[in-house]
Amino acid sequence: MAYAVSDTWALVGRHMRHIARIPEKLLSITLMPVAYVVIFGCLFGTAIAVPGGDYREYLMAGIFTQTMLSNISNTALGVADDLGNGLVDRFRSLPMSQPAVLVGRTVSALVLSALSCTVMAVVGFAIGWRVHHGVGPALAAFGLLLLLGFAMAWLGALIGLLVRGPEAISAVAFVIVMPLTFLSNAFIPLGGLPAWLRTVCEWNPISAVIAACRELFGNPTALTGTALPSRHPVPMSVALTLVVIVVVAPLATRAYRTAVAR
Repeated sequence: MAYAVSDTWALVGRHMRHIARIPEKLLSITLMPVAYVVIFGCLFGTAIAVPGGDYREYLMAGIFTQTMLSNISNTALGVADDLGNGLVDRFRSLPMSQPAVLVGRTVSALVLSALSCTVMAVVGFAIGWRVHHGVGPALAAFGLLLLLGFAMAWLGALIGLLVRGPEAISAVAFVIVMPLTFLSNAFIPLGGLPAWLRTVCEWNPISAVIAACRELFGNPTALTGTALPSRHPVPMSVALTLVVIVVVAPLATRAYRTAVAR
């Protein structure tokens, strides 16, 4: 176990140094989320009414969550690149833990997610977003977001091992992220939607995470449904995210062993 932890942190350090040498890779987790905060908050904030509060405060949990979903494509592309450039072959020649390769990749994605949340929180505060329930619940909300980001990183690792081609990875990630994001309560209240569409959005697991974060931040939730995720967003979001990790992490580990054995 000690060797596995040491190998994992060595690989996390390697990924962080790689980002420092190619800072352009930070654009997708910093510049784009900030652009979403400014565009949706400043431009749409005056046009969309949210029951019980301000749209800018309603928006932030959705932007945070959308950014965690970007770990799917970022991690998948990183894993596929490691497989394609021969790095994994070099790892195989070293006396190191095999699971450390994927754990190091997903933990580094978690560190970058924390950086992204910090940047977005600062920008959100500048445009009017506030936390109303104190430091403890706010930290719990950020912890839930990072847990989601960790789960999405493992899903991305699995996709990168199974798909590998950059174009195909981007297409698969798009097919997953787009419906999860826009068929949810990320950007608009669900009360005005047709009943069938509102039901789909309420049972979207991403909606549960977003609603949980809004509840913990003390931001307006605009919840109108009676679905279980809407009535109990915090425990449901934690449970659903843990289920993803428990299911996907072993599958990704098995796919990695199959890939390196070829």
